[in-house]
Amino acid sequence: MTSTQPYLIRALYDWITDNGLTPYLLVNADYNDEVEVPQQFVEEGKIILNIQENAVQGLTLDNDWISFRARFSGNQFSVFVPAPAVLAIYAKENGKGMFFKPEDFQEDIDKNSIKEPSKAPRDKPVLKEAQAVNINQATQSTPRPPRGKPVLTRVK
Repeated sequence: MTSTQPYLIRALYDWITDNGLTPYLLVNADYNDEVEVPQQFVEEGKIILNIQENAVQGLTLDNDWISFRARFSGNQFSVFVPAPAVLAIYAKENGKGMFFKPEDFQEDIDKNSIKEPSKAPRDKPVLKEAQAVNINQATQSTPRPPRGKPVLTRVK
């Protein structure tokens, strides 16, 4: 099953902007090497990004990625954030939104924790012989509904 986090991010983004507030993302900049944010603004491994319509260009909130272009200190920068790297989405003005636990949205399969399949012997599957059924006999034994003109009964 897919993660609920990207869906919640999109829903909260819509809710925040519909109420005329400024949506902010709190991002774990150290999540992995795929996070592309301006490093000069990262503090303690985190960065806060304003994703309001007039602050960014080309905002995309996908299931896997959040991406946009924005200016940081006058310099254009393309931002790419994997959805699980988002720690929170909230409104700047009142702080209402949602904070996510980092461990809640990690990938289902961690490449480092894949285990080898067990070498225990397994029972081999066995084919069983099916009983032959005569189609003519099967259809003759089932009663057929009576044919005729349909009747409609009025119930008050």
